[in-house]
Amino acid sequence: MLMKFTLEYWLDDDWYIGKLKEVPGVFSQGRTLQELEENIRDAYSLMMSEEKYWIVK
Repeated sequence: MLMKFTLEYWLDDDWYIGKLKEVPGVFSQGRTLQELEENIRDAYSLMMSEEKYWIVK
């Protein structure tokens, strides 16, 4: 299934800083907008792979 998210980003000095609007806690940065997009995908993937350990039964 293809998921679409909104990437909110801003410039801080010479770095692009961003977060996924729909997924709290997913932040990243990059020297270019393309690098930020790659890094935010990695951050999301890592968070989702760890999500199974967050569930308390």
